[in-house]
Amino acid sequence: MNDASNQRPKWRWLRILGTAITCLAILGASAAAVVVINKTEPTAQQINATRKSAALVNTIVAERGSYAPQLVVLGTVEAARDITLSPRVSGQVVELSKDFLPGGMVRKGELLLRIDPADFENAVSISNSELLQKEATWEIEQARQRLAVKELEMLESTIKNTNRSLVLREPQIASIKAEIAAAKAALARAQLDLDRTEVIAPFDAQILSRSVNIGSQVGPGDELGRLIGLDEYWIMAAVPVRNLRWVQFPEAAEEERMVDGEDLGRDTFAEDANGFQDGMVEGSRVLLRDPDAWGPDVTREGRVERMIGTLDQQTRLARVLITVRDPLGRESDLPPLILDTLIETRIEGRMIEDVVRLPREFVRDKDTVWVMKDEKLEIRDTEVIFRDAEYAYIRSGVDAGDEIVTTTLATVATGVGLRKIINDAEADDDVKDTESEETTE
Repeated sequence: MNDASNQRPKWRWLRILGTAITCLAILGASAAAVVVINKTEPTAQQINATRKSAALVNTIVAERGSYAPQLVVLGTVEAARDITLSPRVSGQVVELSKDFLPGGMVRKGELLLRIDPADFENAVSISNSELLQKEATWEIEQARQRLAVKELEMLESTIKNTNRSLVLREPQIASIKAEIAAAKAALARAQLDLDRTEVIAPFDAQILSRSVNIGSQVGPGDELGRLIGLDEYWIMAAVPVRNLRWVQFPEAAEEERMVDGEDLGRDTFAEDANGFQDGMVEGSRVLLRDPDAWGPDVTREGRVERMIGTLDQQTRLARVLITVRDPLGRESDLPPLILDTLIETRIEGRMIEDVVRLPREFVRDKDTVWVMKDEKLEIRDTEVIFRDAEYAYIRSGVDAGDEIVTTTLATVATGVGLRKIINDAEADDDVKDTESEETTE
């Protein structure tokens, strides 16, 4: 029994020792595997792709000429005529026009509302009767003066010159004349007040709001409604100051408009019925677009009228006034302008002389242009004098007849071989050749 008890600790220690040897063997095998993997792992090598054949590209031919850039900016629609209508006499509204309501259209001189004229008609009658009374007094006084003339002829030798005017009743005549003039003025004033009981449209207008109804008591200064003119709207466009020199303002031969030492066109304030004198140059043509309201292909036309003399306080941009005739399309099928909306304005600028015009995407980084010459790539530095939304206008660096590369190249370096694409199949073959011509150095 004692021998069995002595053998149990011995076997327990043997099992522990075996387990430890097994764990050490596993750890050693793992370490050896890591070392072998690290030693046999392939190393990364730099691969340089070189092109062994000419790249196929599309090109366009540069043309030098004179072009009018387009300045694309946003503008706000405003009314050229915008008034708040008020009465000039007090009273109760007794009649309203059926067109005097929001959205209504009225013609110049059309009756909008009538104020109760009863009191003003009475005032006219009273003033008229007073005038008749003064005129009757004038007739009586004239008869008295004729009688005084006859008496003066009989007593002429006894009447001094200083008393002749009194004898002839000249002071009385002057007083009656003054009273008649005052009575006529009072009658005219009463008639004017009576006429003012009819509130009429001062011009062809659209009603934006109406603040009264039949039975309303109104007086001078009260708001009756808001009217805007139908003949013309304004677009207030914000233009960067650096681009003002390209905007054509209405000009005449006498005066020049200067800003920061640059000629911005000539202006004049003497206008004929159509807004321009003979020989006067119109402002830049403007195309208006509102794709959301009008659709993508619908445009309207306006004209640059003048430059507002201050910068916008928030954007620090110059403000240009654009006029649009027939803004609501009453005389055409054009869509109407809506007040206070933002609208895209494309201002046709002054002609830029002797430049090459290229789409903006073909002018690369740092104003460089890729030119194909002798079937090789040339990277040209250029002088871009202006960019609009679509084009860049280049003064120097590109000549007429140069072939401008329009294809994006993977390898860009002066001297790279180029070949013009003849057809689409050739372009597909070039892509495959490019993939197969990568070599490892």
